[in-house]
Amino acid sequence: MSPAEYHTTFSNSYNDGLQVGHNAGNIETHHHYAAERPETPPSPSLSIPFLRDPDFVDRGTILNQLHHRCAAPGSWTALVGLGGVGKSQLAIEYAYQIHKREPNTWIFWIYASNAARFEQSYRKVADTVKLFGRQNPKANIFRLVYNWLQDSKNGKWILILDNVDDARFLLDHHKDVRGPAGHENGRADLPLREYLPRSQTGSVLITSRSKEAALELVDQRDIIVVETMGQAGAVALFEKKLGAQGNRQDVIELAAALDFFPLAIVQAAAYISDPDRSYSVRQYLDEFRKSDRKKVRLLDRGKGQFRRDWEAKNSVLITWQISFDSIRQSRRSAADLLSLMSFFDRQGIPEGLLQSRSEQRHVEPCDSDDDDDNDDSESQSSVADEFKDDILILRRYSLISINVDQRTFNMHGLVQLATRRWLEANGELEKWKRQYIRNLNAEFPTGEYENWAQCQVLFPHAKSAASQRPHERDSLMEWAAVLYKAAWYDMQKGNGAEGERLSVEAMETRTKHLGPEHKDTLESIEMVGLIYALEGRWKAAEELELQVMEIRKKVLGAEHPATLASMGHLAATYWNQGRWNKAEELEVQVMETRKRVLGAEHPNTLTSMGNLASTYRNQGRWKEAEELQVQVMEIRKRVIGSEHPDTLTSMGNLALTYSDQERWKEAEELKVQVMEMRKRVIGLEHPDTLTSMGNLALTYWDQGRWKEAEELEVQVMEMRKRVLGVHHPDTLTSMESLAFTWKEEGRIAEALDLMKDCLQLRSKSLGVDHPDTVSSSATLIDWQTEILDIDVSAANVAV
Repeated sequence: MSPAEYHTTFSNSYNDGLQVGHNAGNIETHHHYAAERPETPPSPSLSIPFLRDPDFVDRGTILNQLHHRCAAPGSWTALVGLGGVGKSQLAIEYAYQIHKREPNTWIFWIYASNAARFEQSYRKVADTVKLFGRQNPKANIFRLVYNWLQDSKNGKWILILDNVDDARFLLDHHKDVRGPAGHENGRADLPLREYLPRSQTGSVLITSRSKEAALELVDQRDIIVVETMGQAGAVALFEKKLGAQGNRQDVIELAAALDFFPLAIVQAAAYISDPDRSYSVRQYLDEFRKSDRKKVRLLDRGKGQFRRDWEAKNSVLITWQISFDSIRQSRRSAADLLSLMSFFDRQGIPEGLLQSRSEQRHVEPCDSDDDDDNDDSESQSSVADEFKDDILILRRYSLISINVDQRTFNMHGLVQLATRRWLEANGELEKWKRQYIRNLNAEFPTGEYENWAQCQVLFPHAKSAASQRPHERDSLMEWAAVLYKAAWYDMQKGNGAEGERLSVEAMETRTKHLGPEHKDTLESIEMVGLIYALEGRWKAAEELELQVMEIRKKVLGAEHPATLASMGHLAATYWNQGRWNKAEELEVQVMETRKRVLGAEHPNTLTSMGNLASTYRNQGRWKEAEELQVQVMEIRKRVIGSEHPDTLTSMGNLALTYSDQERWKEAEELKVQVMEMRKRVIGLEHPDTLTSMGNLALTYWDQGRWKEAEELEVQVMEMRKRVLGVHHPDTLTSMESLAFTWKEEGRIAEALDLMKDCLQLRSKSLGVDHPDTVSSSATLIDWQTEILDIDVSAANVAV
């Protein structure tokens, strides 16, 4: 019988342990490792894995703060900011500056994104300083490095802990931290944070995206928040990366479009500089502005940044999505809040629009006992606390900032874009878009004067909604409602261009999904007509107003308030076209019906009375006009107040009637009063304020005060050109008034040229048969005849 065979194997590559054949008794062993040879201690050095950046742009104060704070013995400082904002670049530059100033200072770079990389970096430190015992597989490498750093004989040192975005691995015991080849050696016997020494000979600099993580290691006062660059720094970085490429103004615009964000700028510069693409700065900017999808395509390309850890992505969008994932894992409600905020305008996001993050629609509460009131109160308090905690998380990740009012928030536009891309990748984009539109529609009021303050706050977010068209039908109707109300407010504020875009979008959406005769569709068509009228496009306004009026008569009846409103709008357009008889016929009908249906003091009735009075004034029926205007003005003062825009309109119209009757002093006093109040209440550049200024200039002219008239007329004309456009009827009125003033001042040639321009523009904008065009034509002929007569007389005298 052959003896049994025994095989000895080793579980690792060290070839250590005990070899035994067949044994039936006890064995006592002693292990002896080869002794390490003593090594010559090296000189202090800079041990970081990145070359110095020749394109680094000094932000001034941050580096100064770093030098000041880190110079203090035993200092711990943290750079906190969004991923890609330049924290690591600042740390690299600081390290090179210190190395140049203090070459006897050790500088170590510690990768601190997780425990494994932290251990790897500590082993690198041990190798750099040639720590005795580091090669022993049983050695606790953390303890060895810690002891070396604590020993003042080793000189000054700086530890740079890069990417401490999650500090939990530093706070916990790590049984999985192992030595080489799987041995359970080199293991930390304490939380890793305990191996970061606080020594009078050393300082620690931390970079982190999360203030929450940084606060686990430093105090609040030790944190330096790294914001995006200013315009000057961002443009300087762009120009360094691009070399001689690009027009400076284009570079400034592109830097602003990229929110002055360093990593985004580096990406864009790399894309533009790629010889395979031959992109100019202007081409990149135009492409970037086209749509969110274009922005994502350009910014998803991570290239051009060589001084970032391999774990840190070079695409700014992907970089931030890592933070988003981290937030979602640790606190889902904070991620939901971030999702909702990504659709708003980037500035001034109101707290009130963020509280509701549920897609459930409002349900009326059932009757409840008194005890339930306390439960509701506690529940509301709990919700408020949860909201504050969510805000705190997002602020600590530098994803949002809070304004001084403590009620509104800001968010970088690129962060919003990255969030929406992240939502799209996770199939949640439409869900949060619906919630955003629902919240905005619930809060955005109608456009009456009383709501202007709230409308002003929400208007930028409504404009943002215009580019966030949803797919689901119910949400689409809410979206159209937001656009309609925003257009209403914009129209009331005297702004045409933005209001037209919003109202046309709402009108087309409602027409397609609700039909041409639905009340919401008719409201939208009516709004477009009102904005056309504001822009002086009387023919286009008339067509829409007729359409709405006829449908409402058929569907609602001739005396319905909405039908009467349509008739009133059409009458106002007739008035603006100089068709005063047709205007009067409609206005009388509307006024009498409104008195009977709504009452004599209803706001709509007063509007009808005021419009009829203006028609009387244009017809030279000044006494009738004055009686109506005084009546309307007094009622409005009593009911809605003396500074309400409608009251000021009544006062302004009465002042014009005084002027028609040559009651200059009364007219001037009232016009000055209206002008000053309008400046204060609705703003200097509101069309109604400009009308007041123009009317006051006419009163100066009537009194022969040419210089005062000219000053106001020039001011009004220039503002109207800028605000309303050169072809707007009000702008042309200003040109005509100034021409009259120049003629009275003896500036005949200038007056003739300006009147010619006015006639040409009126013929094109209003038509040759419009009363204003006819008036300009007659005036020009009179002036030319007058000059010709003067020339003939002068010639006869000469003969």
